[in-house]
Amino acid sequence: MLRKLRITLAAVFFVGLSLLFLDFTGTAHTWLSWMAKTQALEALLALNVIVIVALALLTLVFGRIYCSVICPLGVLQDVFGWLGKKSRKNRYTYSPARQWLRYLMLALMVVAFAAGVGSIVQLLAPYSAFGRIMTMLFQPLWQLGNNVLASVAERADSYAFYTVDVWLRSLPVLIIAVATLVLLFVLAWRGGRTYCNTICPVGTLLSFLARFSWLKVHFDADKCRSCSLCTKNCKASCIDYKTHTVDHSRCVVCGDCISKCQFGALKYAHQPSAHQSSAAGPSAAAGPDASKRSFLLATAMATTAALAQDKLVDGGLATIEAKQSPRRLTPLTPPGSLSAQNMARRCTGCQLCVSECPNDVLRPGTDLMSLMQPTMHYDRGYCRPECNRCSQVCPAGAIQPISLEEKSSTQIGRAIVVVADCISAQGKDECGNCARHCPAAAITMVPSDPADELSPSVPAINESACIGCGACEYVCPVRPLSAIHVEGYERHKTI
Repeated sequence: MLRKLRITLAAVFFVGLSLLFLDFTGTAHTWLSWMAKTQALEALLALNVIVIVALALLTLVFGRIYCSVICPLGVLQDVFGWLGKKSRKNRYTYSPARQWLRYLMLALMVVAFAAGVGSIVQLLAPYSAFGRIMTMLFQPLWQLGNNVLASVAERADSYAFYTVDVWLRSLPVLIIAVATLVLLFVLAWRGGRTYCNTICPVGTLLSFLARFSWLKVHFDADKCRSCSLCTKNCKASCIDYKTHTVDHSRCVVCGDCISKCQFGALKYAHQPSAHQSSAAGPSAAAGPDASKRSFLLATAMATTAALAQDKLVDGGLATIEAKQSPRRLTPLTPPGSLSAQNMARRCTGCQLCVSECPNDVLRPGTDLMSLMQPTMHYDRGYCRPECNRCSQVCPAGAIQPISLEEKSSTQIGRAIVVVADCISAQGKDECGNCARHCPAAAITMVPSDPADELSPSVPAINESACIGCGACEYVCPVRPLSAIHVEGYERHKTI
């Protein structure tokens, strides 16, 4: 019963969190956004006291069920481990904890966080690793499947589905996602929870509390026949049947050992303090019956994406050169992120905002200091004032929730005109696209020569009104680099 409940709850969390990354319509966020906020590191960075206290109490009562139920990367390891067990049963052995490696990874995470080296934090964060895998590898597959359904629906005169662009957001992050997936698969195939109990800093943090959990898996030595099935099926390698001990700092309460024991020698129950110092001694009292344990537990809980075509066709005749994003002196961060510094310190690079952005503005950064953190680009769209989805889905507080009214008055950057490239300034044609499409009315076409009203017109930027949305940069017809682009502010301003 314990194992079945764990698998059921883990499946619910895994499917729900996966849908948050796969769904590009925002529908899943309406119902499942709370799941992202239950992730431990993200809750800690967001200073979500309620979630932090709840996870701490959950661990103190039930042990590390967070790692086997709530953490999607932990569940993914279980899937890979299950595939490994299909090839060879009874594949695991007991091994002492590699404490030096666990504490080294935790110390590296803390130092990187304090130093503002976000790329190291993102590489070690479990939810971030899962987000990279889902966004870079599986969301394109999901979108391709959607496009197939949209094509079929179109033939039937139905608009139940609509096509979306499938494109490569970042080659470096794609490579990191593939490497992470391969590493997880190899470690889980060979050793079950090796990554979880040696590399993951969140697992190490929870292990401090799990040692003192109220409910634990423990031996009844009188019933044990030393068959070793519990040890050979423990994916955490934390059960030593020879000494009748369980390393509760590594146990993720998966229930596999209990289901494999044929003699009832393993129980998931409260262990009286008199016996905690000697796990080899007989159990003084029987634990709660299975139904009560089940009730307590239940209440507690590469890519084949095609690159988008760069060619746009005008009337099926003239090929238009693709627009490129300029290299900005100051990167743009989304409205609600407050500043580049806040983004660097709190973002775990989970890619949820990237996968949810409906305007194709956000994509993972490629610079070393902003690697995998969302950066804004206006070559495929612009940050529409009527959209605040990224601020609603961020679980780490890197992008604070912001209303549409607040977004319209938040300045994330300013537009800059390159007069030498402007079509209107060259006198070739009257353009004015940037002025016509500016949602903040911050651009005005004025004569290039104030003394001559008939001189070619050029865009004039009212920086006090410009919010840096990038509409001007997106609609500018100049290729490959727009004649007007947006430079970010180190700290956002409010109009």
